[in-house]
Amino acid sequence: MQQEQHDWIARWAVYSPGKVAARESETRRFLTYGELHRLGHCLALHLRASYGIGKGSRIAILAENCLEYFALFAAMQKMGCILTPLNYRLASTEIDYMLRDSEPTLAIAEQKFEALLQAAPAFGRVPHYWPLEALAEFCENHRSGPLEEEYPPETLEEDHPAFLLYTSGTTGFPKGAVYSHKMLFWNSINTAMSLIINSESRTINVMPPFHTGGWNVLTTPFLHHGAYTCLLKKFDAQAVLRLLQEEEVTVFMGVPTMLKMMAEAPEFEQASFPSLYYIIVGGEPMPIPLIEQWDARGVAIRQGYGMTEVGPNLTSLHQDDAIRKKGSIGRPNFYVQIRIADELGRPAPAGQPGELLLRGPMVTPGYWRNEAATQKALEGGWFRTGDLVREDGEGYLYVVDRIKNMFISGGENVYPAEVERVLMAHESISEAAVIGVPDEKWGEVGKAFIVAREGASLSADMVREHCLRNLARFKAPRHIQFVGALPKNDTGKLNRKALKEWP
Repeated sequence: MQQEQHDWIARWAVYSPGKVAARESETRRFLTYGELHRLGHCLALHLRASYGIGKGSRIAILAENCLEYFALFAAMQKMGCILTPLNYRLASTEIDYMLRDSEPTLAIAEQKFEALLQAAPAFGRVPHYWPLEALAEFCENHRSGPLEEEYPPETLEEDHPAFLLYTSGTTGFPKGAVYSHKMLFWNSINTAMSLIINSESRTINVMPPFHTGGWNVLTTPFLHHGAYTCLLKKFDAQAVLRLLQEEEVTVFMGVPTMLKMMAEAPEFEQASFPSLYYIIVGGEPMPIPLIEQWDARGVAIRQGYGMTEVGPNLTSLHQDDAIRKKGSIGRPNFYVQIRIADELGRPAPAGQPGELLLRGPMVTPGYWRNEAATQKALEGGWFRTGDLVREDGEGYLYVVDRIKNMFISGGENVYPAEVERVLMAHESISEAAVIGVPDEKWGEVGKAFIVAREGASLSADMVREHCLRNLARFKAPRHIQFVGALPKNDTGKLNRKALKEWP
C-alpha cells in the first residue's frame, strides 16, 4: 500500500488500526484509526464519482462537532480537497459572502442549519448539496469490511490548502486564511515539542469546528500523533468537568470564560483530575485568582498565544512560570521566529512595545483570492500580527494590546488591555473592558464597562480611585458603566466591535 507523507491516518491505520481516534460524547459513536482510513478512501471515491470533487475543490460545512469532520479530514489528506468549515452562528448574509468567496463544489449542513444555508443567495450557485445526516449514514455503512478499492495517492504540494478558515470579520468582510498541509505538520511539531502529546494522549474538544482552535490547537496534532479525542457539540461546564475525569484526559484546551464557569460549578470543589497534566488557555490572559483556583485542585495552567493565519500554537508559558510571569504569553515555540518592530519596521528598543512579527514554516501562504490582504500581512516573509508586545530580559513576551484597540488621549497612547488588567485586580470586579470614546478636550478618553462580582458593593468612584492608585491619570477611564455581562464572540473572547456600539 503506497502512503503519501501527508496521509497521517493511513500511517496510524497500520500502527494502531483498532485504536479509537474520536468519540462523540453525546452519542458514544466512535471511529478507530483503521475505520477512519477505510472511510477516507470510500469517501474520497464517492466525492469524486458523485460530486466531481478533486484536488483543490472546496467543501463547505455547517455542522457542530461530529465524527463526520474526522472522516472528511481523512478524505482530504488522500485527495487534496479543501475543507471550508463555516460559522453556523452567523447571519445568512455573512454565510452568503463566504460561499461567494470560496465557491464550493459541495455544501454539507446539519439539518438544524439547512435554513441558514438555503437563505444565502449564493447557495443557489453551489453545484451540489449533501445533508450531514446522509453523510453520517454513508460513513456508518462504509466504516468496516474489506476495502475493495483505494483512492489513488494524490501528490500535494506543501502549500496546498487543507482548510479555508474564515476570520471573524470584526472589521469589514472576513478573510479566508489558507491553512496548508505544511502548516498542519509544523504546527503539530511545535505543539508536541511544547506540550506532552503522544499516542497515549487524551483530550476533550469543545471548541467550535469553524475556528482554528477547534481544529489546530489540539485536534490535528492529536491525529498526527495517533491520540484520542472526545468530541462535545457545545461547551457545558458541568459536562466538561465530568468528562475530564471519566475520559482520563491528559490535556484540555479552553478559554478563560470556560474555566471560570467550570470553577463556579458546584461539582468543582469535589472534582479530581489525576490524569490531567495541564489545561491550555488561549484567547486572552487568564486572571491570577482563577489560575490559583485551578491550582488548588491540582491542575496547572499553560497560557499561550496563537492566530488563525500562523500556527496557531505560537508561544507557551510553562505552568511553573504562571505566577512568576503573570500576564505573559511565554516564549516562542521551537520553530517560531519573532521580531518586535516599531512603527517604521525597525527593531523596537529593549523592553519597549512593538508590533509582533512572525516567521517560520507555520505561516499561511496568504488569504484566499485576496492578494492585497496577503501583501499587507506578509512583508519580506514576516507575518504582521497587528499585536503590540514587549519582551522582558528573559525572553518572555507580553501582549500590550491590539494596535487597533489603542487610543490616544491628550497625545498619549493608551492600551485598553493594560487598563483592563488593573481593573481585574480589584477584588469586587468580575469582568472589565475598556474602549476609547470621543472627548472634546483630550481627543479620546477611556470608558470602562464593569461587571461587578455577585454581592459586591462597588461604585464608580471606587473604580476610579483604584485606577488612579495604579495607573497614570491619562490612562484612568473617565467614564464607568456597570453592566450585567460583556458581549462575547463564538469562542468566549470579548467582542469589542459590539461593545463600541453600546450606548
